[in-house]
Amino acid sequence: LPRKRRRLQEGEGRSLGGGINVLDKARWGSCGVWVLFLLRVVVFLQYRFFGEPVVAACVENGANCIDISGEPQFLEEMYLKYHEKAAEKGVYIIGSCGFDTIPGDMGVLYTRDKLKGTLTAVESFLKVKSGPEGCCVHDGTWKSAVYGLADQDNLRKLRKKIGYAPVPVVGAKLKKRGFLFYNREFKEYSIPFMGADVSVVKRSQRYFYTELQETPVQYSAYVNIGSLGSAIKLMFAGFLFLLLVKFSFGRKLLTKYPEFFSAGRFTKEGPTQKQMDGTSFTITFFGEGYSEGQDPQNGKPNVKICTEVKGPEPGYVATPIAMVQAAVTLLQDSAYLPKQGGVYSPGAAFSKTKLIDRLNKCGVEFSVISKPEV
Repeated sequence: LPRKRRRLQEGEGRSLGGGINVLDKARWGSCGVWVLFLLRVVVFLQYRFFGEPVVAACVENGANCIDISGEPQFLEEMYLKYHEKAAEKGVYIIGSCGFDTIPGDMGVLYTRDKLKGTLTAVESFLKVKSGPEGCCVHDGTWKSAVYGLADQDNLRKLRKKIGYAPVPVVGAKLKKRGFLFYNREFKEYSIPFMGADVSVVKRSQRYFYTELQETPVQYSAYVNIGSLGSAIKLMFAGFLFLLLVKFSFGRKLLTKYPEFFSAGRFTKEGPTQKQMDGTSFTITFFGEGYSEGQDPQNGKPNVKICTEVKGPEPGYVATPIAMVQAAVTLLQDSAYLPKQGGVYSPGAAFSKTKLIDRLNKCGVEFSVISKPEV
């Protein structure tokens, strides 16, 4: 927390000129008036254990809220508890506005908008490149993964309680790939991406289908991991992680020694400036669908498209870019947000706004790699 406070204060003079206030969980209950009168948008961190009081205070006092959570359980629980209350208050609670999951969610919408016809399925492939210093992530993200995977049963119960409306499969069903497979497009091995992207994109697509009567898009997300040797190492580490996360003592070990159990990928110190400067990401989207005039209910997809989102280091450079531009968009494009307030995913909230244009100007770039081909 002191490190985050210092970084916020260092950037304060280059931002909107407001002061930095760091509040612990206990103080949020008495800070509702502070939220109402001093802020138009609240941005916050640390969600599973500290997030709900912030959301509750924002809803109660009419402040819009942006977060950068990558935790599906927190995001969907906030939807269950506060969507109707936020709608009554006319405020927007928009989750996962960092690297999780602005590039993925908005990338699917960008692909849809660039296809001439009806997009029905998308696969995305993430590649993170690092320089000679390597790359790593702060252990806060590691802890979120530990507690999130340990709580999968409760996530399933939560979704059952929400009672999501079913979304139909339009067009050919998107085939699921294996846990590990060789990707000929990239000439390296790939595995399913364990981030929140699939969960969030599904929520966006459900919104488009149920509220706007638009064709829902099937979606799968993967990450490219390199050679077979890298894949074997990752599989071993993943097996150990999944074994330990089931038990209390295992979770204590995982959270106490993140660097050891992640082979140096997660540390208590986080990345150095040199590591951040040398790291970048690319997400490639392969979309398929049906050309204009073609009925998606009949026949196989007959048009394909490839798009890309690329940017700087994901966690500490691209994430604040996405978060700030989401907040700016919420304030400046309010006429293009959903008509009612509520708890929304980025795609649902920002689909009609200029968020992608703003991101392009700030270094998170959306582009078409290959135009639609029949």
